[in-house]
Amino acid sequence: MIHIKLAPKTGSFAENKDIARDIRLHEIIPALEKEREVIIDFEHIDAATQSFIHALISDLFRKFGDEVLDQVSFKSCNETIQKIIMIVIDYMQERT
Repeated sequence: MIHIKLAPKTGSFAENKDIARDIRLHEIIPALEKEREVIIDFEHIDAATQSFIHALISDLFRKFGDEVLDQVSFKSCNETIQKIIMIVIDYMQERT
């Protein structure tokens, strides 16, 4: 299992799509390719943009399909971040 704490990389407002892309490419995808579970931890993050979340997880659905949700979990998300994650997941599931 890999535990990714976002706050040290993003601060309390997760908005930088380049950071999200780097986390996806260098941490999430390599772990999933090794069939490891991934915890994406939003502790100490007050807000995130939809574009950040999209850059972080949308490509996972293209590469691994909807089954990726069996390996990826989200931790310490406030209600607003939970809603954004669900919007992106719903959008990607409609497209695949």
